[in-house]
Amino acid sequence: MEPIQHLLHWFTQHIEMVYIVVLSIFLGIEVIGRVPSVLHTPLMSGANAIHGVVIIGAIIVMGRVDEGNYLALGIGLLAVVLGTLNVVGGFVVTDRMLEMFKKKKAPQKPKEA
Repeated sequence: MEPIQHLLHWFTQHIEMVYIVVLSIFLGIEVIGRVPSVLHTPLMSGANAIHGVVIIGAIIVMGRVDEGNYLALGIGLLAVVLGTLNVVGGFVVTDRMLEMFKKKKAPQKPKEA
């Protein structure tokens, strides 16, 4: 079986999943497109923080992979690293956003002697 035939066979066997993915993409675009600009930063920082599930899932999957399957271990390691960067980035963005809302202290004038 040629690769393209194999791919077409997979799509015909899993057409429901393909429809769900396509529908999810369009739904996500519509939902995010209707969020006001002011709320994009909190929305994205919260979404990045929630991606900690990716790290946990990657660690679980890596624990179940055969020791000789270096491709799966490499992809799992990449998922853990990228997931960690995503979570840390989410917290950094949230921290920077919260710093913008803090009141700045007025500089104190030095006392004259």
